[in-house]
Amino acid sequence: MAVKKKPAGNAGYEKFRADLAAGNLGNVYIFYGEESYLREFYLSEVKKALVPAGFEAFNYHRMEGKNLTAQALADAAEAMPMMAERTMIQVVDWDLYKLPEDQREKFLELLNDFPPYCCLVFVYDQVEYKPNRTYKKLYAALGKCAQEVKFAEQSQNEILKWVSRRFKATGHTIDAPTAEHLIFTCGSLMNGLIPEIAKVAAYAKNERVTKADIDAVAAPILEAQVFELTNTVSKGDFNRASEVLGDLLQLQEEPFMLLALLGRELRRLHTARIALDTGRDKFWLMERWNMRSDYPAKLLLDNARRVSRSWCAMAVRRCYETDVRIKSVAGVDGAEELKLLLMELAQGVRT
Repeated sequence: MAVKKKPAGNAGYEKFRADLAAGNLGNVYIFYGEESYLREFYLSEVKKALVPAGFEAFNYHRMEGKNLTAQALADAAEAMPMMAERTMIQVVDWDLYKLPEDQREKFLELLNDFPPYCCLVFVYDQVEYKPNRTYKKLYAALGKCAQEVKFAEQSQNEILKWVSRRFKATGHTIDAPTAEHLIFTCGSLMNGLIPEIAKVAAYAKNERVTKADIDAVAAPILEAQVFELTNTVSKGDFNRASEVLGDLLQLQEEPFMLLALLGRELRRLHTARIALDTGRDKFWLMERWNMRSDYPAKLLLDNARRVSRSWCAMAVRRCYETDVRIKSVAGVDGAEELKLLLMELAQGVRT
């Protein structure tokens, strides 16, 4: 059951969607955020709304931030539209707060007298968008002239409905618990889910997609693999834990990074054990770890029932000690240290 509402502070996204639907787009936008699928979708919607088919060469300009000058941008913005009311400029990865002073001043001139027929969209893809109040004039001008639109990871309910629609388009159905398992396994970003949904849909023999279909062909994200590592250790199954670790190392994941993620998962497991011992429920656990749905909380509580509170505390401590050893002792083989740790933890469950 999803309990997390759409994040507060996303008013720019909602206003943009409303303005787009009403045909009332503004002049300057800043598109950023981790949900690149939605960003690209809405970029195409803006283009569709502003640029008539067949006139893209005159009314649509895509410009890369690398080597872009404020003068070149101004020239494009001031070019009049042809057979259309407006033009659209898409600028990719131009770090506005790292412009040289002369370029910044020229850009400010453009903002202060921006052509009403142009829609300029700054897209942050590989470059992170970081507003900097140190540049007071630029910060104020962007605050006045530009609308920030953050394409954030969507709420659990929205993702579940979207997954259901994607499977429906392939002739399959999926229930909410199975869709939650897919999201837990493959992540909640749409771009990552699209190829996994396609693989599962192609593999599934029946109309209703099952958890087994997902486990058979979907590629799990790193966090899901580390959860499986913790899960098998908590069962005392060192052989399976060793297999999972081997798969991760074959993917050239760094041992110190795996250890950090393992430590985090063990702390979550410890918290789940405390919840069981103190009569707290899954909602308490979700709040403690900022979980988007109760699916991972239920998995953690199930795992925690197999281990004691003392084992959890020992596991967290030994993970920390192993991390210190790998980072501070010269010549230590991180992969071997991880294997030894997993063996110790698995044996500790059985004793």
